[in-house]
Amino acid sequence: MIARWARRGRMRLLATILLIAAVLLAGCGLDVEAPDLFQVTRTGPGPKLTMLVNSSGTIACDGGKPKQLPDPLLLQARDLATSLNQDVKLHFARNAHSVFTYTVEVQNGTFTFPDTAASARKELAQLELFVVQAGNNPCGISS
Repeated sequence: MIARWARRGRMRLLATILLIAAVLLAGCGLDVEAPDLFQVTRTGPGPKLTMLVNSSGTIACDGGKPKQLPDPLLLQARDLATSLNQDVKLHFARNAHSVFTYTVEVQNGTFTFPDTAASARKELAQLELFVVQAGNNPCGISS
């Protein structure tokens, strides 16, 4: 009979230790932040526009609070992050017909391109379209 009580006591002690360990692990700041996909800054006529896109599905517009990206734009942003990483090695010259200039920070580095470069590289055109679409919703900035 005493052995049974001792066994129950050990089981309760083990259960208590496991519960405490679980609570401690949950409260230890295991919040892992999702990485940023890219940051794009557009300059030209009108105010400068900066967008920071996170892989968790948020976008911070002009340093504001992060807002939720619609799913289609999030998918587009993830694709763009992959393809834009290759453009870090390229140089794009500004010409007399350029209106906007884009500076893009991705995992592999930073590059700048004029809006006219989009005619030669489809991912740059896709980024310009993303900026317009995300600028309207969820940023609420008329682009």
